[in-house]
Amino acid sequence: MVQVRVFNNAGQLVGPMDSPKLTLGDDEWRRRLTPEQYRILRSSGTERPFCGTLLDNKKPGVYCCAGCGLPLFSSDTKFNSGTGWPSYFQPIAPENVVERADHSHGMVRVEINCTRCDGHLGHVFPDGPRPTGLRYCLNSESLKFTPSEEVASLADPAAQTKDGRSDGGTER
Repeated sequence: MVQVRVFNNAGQLVGPMDSPKLTLGDDEWRRRLTPEQYRILRSSGTERPFCGTLLDNKKPGVYCCAGCGLPLFSSDTKFNSGTGWPSYFQPIAPENVVERADHSHGMVRVEINCTRCDGHLGHVFPDGPRPTGLRYCLNSESLKFTPSEEVASLADPAAQTKDGRSDGGTER
């Protein structure tokens, strides 16, 4: 189990709460994801700059993990970094992303992964705007966008109480 924040049936972000860790075999990931999503999410790949489908998306909404649907970033924190990848100054909830040291390619960076499925999302750098000064630089292929008016469709089973009602946002 992992602690995450998720949306309830009313479209409210609630938690943190326990959610099962999504662990699948390689064959199942290949069935669920496109070849490019698999390369990025499961093999820590990177899409070419200025090519991602979500780079210029300016619609209000939520960006979720393409591997498991966990909400990761809000359009309210997206900014144009000029780097060629969608960039955000903070995650929708700190519990929903995991940071790790990445020493690949002769560099020292901080990789960010989805807490629930461990999918590779991108990297975080200390050169972002206020208020955090951070730049979460993501691959479009690692994300799925949901417009604000459809956020209730992201309701997670973890946000249901034992009697089947939607959790109203209480901390557990």
